[in-house]
Amino acid sequence: MRRRKQPNILYIMTDDHAAHAMSCYGSRINETVNLDRIASEGMRFDNCFCTNSICTPSRATILTGTWNHVNGVTTLATPMDNRLTTFPKLLREQGYQTAVIGKWHLGRGPAHQPTGFDYWNVLPGQGLYHDPIMIEQGEEKRFQGYVTDRITDFCLDWLEHRDPSRPFCLLCHHKAPHRPWQPAERHAALYEDIDIPAPETFDDDYSHRSRAAAEAKMRVDRDLNETDLKQPVPEGLSPEKERHWKYQRYIKDYLRCIAAVDESTGRLLNYLDRNGLYDDTIVVYTSDQGFFLGDHGWYDKRFMYEESLRMPFLVRYPREVVPGSVCRDIALNADFGPTFLDFAGIDVPGEMQGRSIRPLLQGRRPPDWRTSFYYRYWMHLSHHYVWAHYGIRTERYKLIYYYGEALGQKGAVDESKEPEWELFDLDLDPYELNSVYGDPRYAQTVRDLKDELHRLQAEVRDAPVAEIG
Repeated sequence: MRRRKQPNILYIMTDDHAAHAMSCYGSRINETVNLDRIASEGMRFDNCFCTNSICTPSRATILTGTWNHVNGVTTLATPMDNRLTTFPKLLREQGYQTAVIGKWHLGRGPAHQPTGFDYWNVLPGQGLYHDPIMIEQGEEKRFQGYVTDRITDFCLDWLEHRDPSRPFCLLCHHKAPHRPWQPAERHAALYEDIDIPAPETFDDDYSHRSRAAAEAKMRVDRDLNETDLKQPVPEGLSPEKERHWKYQRYIKDYLRCIAAVDESTGRLLNYLDRNGLYDDTIVVYTSDQGFFLGDHGWYDKRFMYEESLRMPFLVRYPREVVPGSVCRDIALNADFGPTFLDFAGIDVPGEMQGRSIRPLLQGRRPPDWRTSFYYRYWMHLSHHYVWAHYGIRTERYKLIYYYGEALGQKGAVDESKEPEWELFDLDLDPYELNSVYGDPRYAQTVRDLKDELHRLQAEVRDAPVAEIG
């Protein structure tokens, strides 16, 4: 039953768009004028985080409001059971028109295709940047054009033909700026004559941390391939110049893909304006996780380090959100579904583990709001870049445990990966360059954080592994 006028929901999500590649978050490397408009007309969240920094698991958490050990989607290889409760299903049951257009990435086939949507038109897996194949209501079709543009076209067409007497929830899921970062032709020369500044930690040597950092397989100087770089490395470059050349090739294509996303967002915002939907529509912009933009010399995600963990999260809703406001409280991707249900006046199911951030959007922090959260990355296999780990982040500290188990191999222990701990004091070391886990001055902090880690594990019903050290 409707308790009040239910807002429309326009949820725009990209893949791998780091907050520090948005000018409203202080980017030094690009401008995002349309995304900035959402921030200036709504709220910017500075501490929104994912609970598992990899595409498929994060998307499952967003839809179900649960951690991945609960929804079963722990890795890229574990598709989502489409019988699970999701916020679009609950919205649809209460009269919302629902659609998902763009990247799904939660499995294919009858058991994993989208459910809870009146209309769906999604990419198969990662999908193509140019002339993409899409699966529209179960039928594969090829569409001409650039994928970001076509996803936007289909979103606008669905909005144009919806029933205007009923609220809508539209999930616009872009492929961009996911690897291999292929821009639209109109952006091919963007940044061509500009030298993009490298981040402060580009020359990280991975000392003073765990072996996991040193062994990660996502270095700009070593692990980018010709598909990523689009051409062979020029001959005769010194190691330092080759590294710089690779970074420029990578980051410029990444930013070119974001340029199309920013244009797409402008088209959607303009549609809302033209059709009198400004006041009554919640507009969200986010990404499924963060991304390393040369930070620590890397180009991927997965780690619990800040650049990968932090999600951009912008929310505009003129009826309740003060324009230009900023929230620094901790929000999680598990909170998105409960928030939308709250705004729609629908009871949040007890199985959802996230919490509505509506009070934060109204400028109110509940006295019992979280000051820490639990994270777990499961994909511990040699070709999957990063050791499996779990940990917690508080408002000041981050404790990480690399536990050396390949859970994708039925719990088999990888003997070459001896478990390790890391502790970062984010106030004193915001770039996470020096673990202080073994520092006697932090001994009590370590004990307190381990207690909190185990409390949070119990709270979300996850099972810890045997911890060493």
